[in-house]
Amino acid sequence: MSKRNSQAAKTAARERLRVEREREAKRAKTKRQVIVACSIVGVLAIAGGIGYAVVQANKPTHWEAVKDEKVVTPANTTGTDGTTVVIGKDSAKKTLKIYEDPRCPICAQFEQTVGPTVKKDIDDGKYKMQFVGATFIDNKDNGEGSKNALSALGAALNVSDTAFLDYKAALYSAKYHPEETADKFKDDSYLIKVADTVPELKGNKKFQDAVEKGTYDAWAMAMSKTFDDNKEGVQGTPAFVMDGKQLNGGSPLMTVADFNKVVGEALKK
Repeated sequence: MSKRNSQAAKTAARERLRVEREREAKRAKTKRQVIVACSIVGVLAIAGGIGYAVVQANKPTHWEAVKDEKVVTPANTTGTDGTTVVIGKDSAKKTLKIYEDPRCPICAQFEQTVGPTVKKDIDDGKYKMQFVGATFIDNKDNGEGSKNALSALGAALNVSDTAFLDYKAALYSAKYHPEETADKFKDDSYLIKVADTVPELKGNKKFQDAVEKGTYDAWAMAMSKTFDDNKEGVQGTPAFVMDGKQLNGGSPLMTVADFNKVVGEALKK
């Protein structure tokens, strides 16, 4: 091979090597750009995910949101936002206020033991009953049952006073009232199942629609605020107030005899 050919071969080899290095450099650059782009997308995705999580965390719950909604007041109510619920004969001179939380186990015991006596007293015109609903048990476990059941009670009240009292009794019954730790009342289907034991509510589509659509959710929150803002010093349930004073020092009246004694004394004043 001549020196000329040898030199040409070397030059060609160097050129091929240069071209190959340029290609390799381009491939490396492209790879780096892809990695950077993916990293940016990943960071943005993480940031977006965090942002979404923050927004969701700060987003008010349904029950917080309905506080600002217009209250639909059930029939058979009076007062601001329909939160005054008084049941009884007009001839009754005094009113017994009963404070209850739907999930309260002591309220359930009271209703199962003394509830029939209260209903008879109302029917006999001995006194009127004013119901004040509370939802503080939900606050203990981030629950919804007290609020949802109170809304359903509003739907029953919209049907009639009798439907309301019968439904309240059914919710507190030994058969249907859940343990305090079991938030069964948060499920509309369960509330409707209990309602089907009440003659006026069984198969009542208007009532069922109101429960499922949350027609009285805002009313339930307004009623709950009435409990929270009460002026009689009531902090727990069940509680009983007549003439602005708590009966029996705020202690639950768990027997018929105790109830009759304390309420009887209050009626004489």
